[in-house]
Amino acid sequence: MNTEEKLELITKNTEEIITLEELKELIENKEPLKHYIGFEISGRIHLGTGLMGMSKVKDFMQAGVECSIFLADWHSWINDKLGGDREKIKEIAVGYFKEGLKASLKCVGGDPEKVKFVLGSELYHNHDDYWATLIDVSKNTTLGRMQRSITILGRKEGESVDFAKLMYPPMQVADIFFQGVNLAHSGLDQRKAHVIAREVALKMKISPLTDKKKNKIKPIAVHHHLILGLQKPSVWPVPKEQMQELWSSMKMSKSIPDSAIFITDSPEEIKRKMNKSFCPEKEIEFNPVLDWCKSLIFRDNKSKLEIKRPEKFGGNKDYDNYQSLEGDFVSGSLHPADLKNAVAEKLILILEPVRKHFAQPKIKKMQEEMEKLLITR
Repeated sequence: MNTEEKLELITKNTEEIITLEELKELIENKEPLKHYIGFEISGRIHLGTGLMGMSKVKDFMQAGVECSIFLADWHSWINDKLGGDREKIKEIAVGYFKEGLKASLKCVGGDPEKVKFVLGSELYHNHDDYWATLIDVSKNTTLGRMQRSITILGRKEGESVDFAKLMYPPMQVADIFFQGVNLAHSGLDQRKAHVIAREVALKMKISPLTDKKKNKIKPIAVHHHLILGLQKPSVWPVPKEQMQELWSSMKMSKSIPDSAIFITDSPEEIKRKMNKSFCPEKEIEFNPVLDWCKSLIFRDNKSKLEIKRPEKFGGNKDYDNYQSLEGDFVSGSLHPADLKNAVAEKLILILEPVRKHFAQPKIKKMQEEMEKLLITR
């Protein structure tokens, strides 16, 4: 695989690469490429993680990159996930969450056996150098910077938080250096941590990131798209000056269950959520159903979407690209109700292998334990 082919796969369907020039240089110099993406253990896995995140991991794998998925149990504990019960978080991480990510990766065409899963607890246990790396990161940034970075926890800038949460950003940065990661991958919501990593990279004395010649280098930040939740924006129509702020607040969220489709949702549940989803007629901006079509269904050129409808409403029609579908939707020849039905059926089909995976007694029990925990917390 040549440089351009690798570059195309790594940059495919991304929102931002920091920086493209540095990435190209790593590839041209044949530097070993080491990727990581980290996830909080916060309950059920939705499509933003399961399909969007794992599809991007598949791209890295196809480009010959060494990929790892970080199960961030300590970060989840710090951020009060699952009631802040550290042992339960760890149990869910290596059980339900790991199995869900493996099944999701497989259903988008990746090989889960070729990905390394790293549990935070195991990375930190008996590793003094990790904690030295954390201190090194912290000495090269400021308290004010950490306070401004708590948005990566899903918190608001300026929000009053316990001191442990201020340790979250430098720990995330230390994770990158301690694992020797030169391709730090996440959704755009984790950008601040990656920018800090790049800012401190050349100052690091403990666990610095280096190239083959032992020169210090900065990690490349690769940010994939955050898909919209299915809910209507709090302000509609959306004023131009509020677009960026509202987009961030409208990402798919576990805390608003009907805004998300989870990887183990039943066909009936998927149809119900899609039926009530926000899909304004002829509108592209802030339309989650179109966003999912573009980002999930037509992510690869091989995809098709079948619209089924009576002849009096135009009859059946197959789409093999997003541009044609968007054009028909904007013109009004494709009705929101027909689009929602088609997307629901397509997602049911895509997620069928995940549902079968979780139908296995041992795996099903993991899911039941996790859902029981959500009810009691």
